[in-house]
Amino acid sequence: MDAFTTQQTAELVSRIGCKKAHMRLDKLWWNAFMAGPLLGFGCAICTSTNSSPWYQENAPGLIRTISAAFFPIGLVMIVLSGADLFTSNIMFMTTAFLHRRVSIKDVAINWVVSYFGNLAGMLFFMAIIIGYGGVFSEAPYKAETVSFAVMKAQEPAWHQIFLRAIGANWLVCFAVFISISSREIVSKIVAIWWPTATFVALAFDHVVANMFFVPIGIWNGTPFGVGYYIWKSLIPATIGNMVGGGLFVGAAYWYLYLTGEGAVGIDFNTGGLNSAMEVGGPMGRYHTKGQDGKTHANGDSDGVIEGRDPDGDQNHMANQLPHSGSYMTSGISKELSPEIYAKRKGEPLEKEGLPRDNTV
Repeated sequence: MDAFTTQQTAELVSRIGCKKAHMRLDKLWWNAFMAGPLLGFGCAICTSTNSSPWYQENAPGLIRTISAAFFPIGLVMIVLSGADLFTSNIMFMTTAFLHRRVSIKDVAINWVVSYFGNLAGMLFFMAIIIGYGGVFSEAPYKAETVSFAVMKAQEPAWHQIFLRAIGANWLVCFAVFISISSREIVSKIVAIWWPTATFVALAFDHVVANMFFVPIGIWNGTPFGVGYYIWKSLIPATIGNMVGGGLFVGAAYWYLYLTGEGAVGIDFNTGGLNSAMEVGGPMGRYHTKGQDGKTHANGDSDGVIEGRDPDGDQNHMANQLPHSGSYMTSGISKELSPEIYAKRKGEPLEKEGLPRDNTV
């Protein structure tokens, strides 16, 4: 099976969390902002599919399942583009913190910035693209947005939203976790799809998705306002998502696979070439040495990906390909290099081009 083991996946989750802790704040903000509309597209198609009065009256479970089958497109776009989603960052940062690779300050900064970045991006998408764009201006769609918002924020009790939110981010973070274990795109998409569709079909509460579902209902005339939404939906869903992703995925797999196990080795080579996948989002500029022996910033073109020849001498590096010269965008093995992101908090970085006193 061409996939990372569960232990290796947990190690990668920890490294991704360490990488996110060192992302520039402006890039973290805009990367989180972009995640809002990407998830919003999935929310919008889910709402459109649910706007089926006959099915809502005669087969509500069926139409909910059908709409849930389309929702995961949002999370797929987020994961494959490396956008920062608050709810998956809960898993990444919790694992990295428990693994002693980031500080509690790093965790707090990442969570706050990604949370409000997601909120800003989702409200922009909801108001400008969907609201003023008149996407749901016809009567059946408007009625569905209002009834769905009431079902999400008004009908359940506070504790019920909290408990449903635990289940939602348990499944979302598990989807992201198993997608990281996959080495190629199709497997990643399949891994994301079914857990995500499951939480939607069960009507669990995902705080970022609800940043679309409830505000669009308020936009179209729900019997409650913004203050009620914040207290009754936003707060319990946020806390529940933190418990679901942080405890039942991040902490659980850290305990099972990263405690008392020593260093976890990961072979990124598949055949003769490194896997190429953007993981964890963009950072600043790093420098690396190219074939000419000179130092290149990311965006230059003289660096190479070096893959082992699986049938020959393991010391022989074969199949060299040109790449951008960036540690952040060319191969997962370079993006999540153990020389940078497998260090414990306070240990010096040893990466070419970084100051010796930098720590992770």
